[in-house]
Amino acid sequence: MTARTHKGRMLIRNGMVVLEDQLASAAIAVKDGIIDAILTDEASIHQYEQSCENDRLISLNAAGRYILPGLIDIHNDAIEKEVQPRPGTLFPLTMSLLEFERKMPIHGITTMYHSLSLGVGLSLRGDHLLTGMVDFIHQYRQTRSVIRNRIHLRYEVSYLAGYAIVERYIKERMIDYLSFMDHSPGQGQYRAPGSFERYVMKNQGVGVEEVQVIVEELLTRRSQIDWENLRELGRLAGRQGIRLASHDDDSIEQVERSKGFGISVTEFPINMETARHAAKSGLFVCVGAPNLVRGGSHDHNLRALDVIMEGAASVICSDYHPSSMLTAIFMLVEQGIMDLPGAVRLGTLYPAQALGIEDLYGAIAPGKAADLILVDQYQGHPWVTHTIVGGKTIYTADVH
Repeated sequence: MTARTHKGRMLIRNGMVVLEDQLASAAIAVKDGIIDAILTDEASIHQYEQSCENDRLISLNAAGRYILPGLIDIHNDAIEKEVQPRPGTLFPLTMSLLEFERKMPIHGITTMYHSLSLGVGLSLRGDHLLTGMVDFIHQYRQTRSVIRNRIHLRYEVSYLAGYAIVERYIKERMIDYLSFMDHSPGQGQYRAPGSFERYVMKNQGVGVEEVQVIVEELLTRRSQIDWENLRELGRLAGRQGIRLASHDDDSIEQVERSKGFGISVTEFPINMETARHAAKSGLFVCVGAPNLVRGGSHDHNLRALDVIMEGAASVICSDYHPSSMLTAIFMLVEQGIMDLPGAVRLGTLYPAQALGIEDLYGAIAPGKAADLILVDQYQGHPWVTHTIVGGKTIYTADVH
């Protein structure tokens, strides 16, 4: 995947640069949207400026702020709430994507994997709206983008009619990331009796009788899943270079079955035994930043902080709350759990590696795309003052 870049030169001076494994007081030189050099002394900075005398050089004073790689968010379904903030209230896709995209640089997110669900069959997550959103985002990013818009297709495996849709999107390279979900009652996220019913009634505005029909239909469909077909779908995605994830695994046996699909990521494992086994198996384990910030899961599942302290988590995502991602990174540092480079890797380098884009993204190093954020702090809370994508400043903020 090539990087969309901005022609020209930029020099970002006087920053605390968060490199892969250390902090450095340095300047970052950018040429045509790609990091050209990391300059650590005044002599090399002056020499670089002299070499650019025939080119227009944009100079940016970081004023001692942290300079981080742009955040890579591999799982966020908040675009669905932008389209439908309340049950039955739909807004135009163009308006929704433009507004949502404008918010992401504020939170330091430069690459967003919009997580769109196929097969839940309720409200926004029905076929016609899902396919409309995938088609629109795919078309939109071909012609313009503020950030790097990617598509994470979340396939509910009990939705047998969705197989052909997923297969087409894979073959046509419409999607960038695929996860297999099973939200049927009695296992995974909804293993507690009644938890699925309560969630659907609260979030989709349906009554008791309607939710019982949904439960019965889901359990019937789950009994009809062809697991070999799913393995073939995983192999097809792998041949197209599309990384695969499992979702809400709740046992070692589920992890092993998911590995048979060809996954590289397991999202939101339900218990520590499962998370630990996935990590030992060489999988990237993804936990939610809102879980970290709030101190626990909104649905009373595993605490993300416990998974990180166990050494089992390697990726954080914003899940449903984009502003949590940067906050979670700095919380880990503030609480003495990780140093800053280590915490930053959870939202930059490791997501890039998990999805196979680390050749261009996820770290500050020569040859990487100049996707950068400048971060200040207010009473210990991080806030983004500048966001740069492909060498172009797309967001700035200041105080008065």
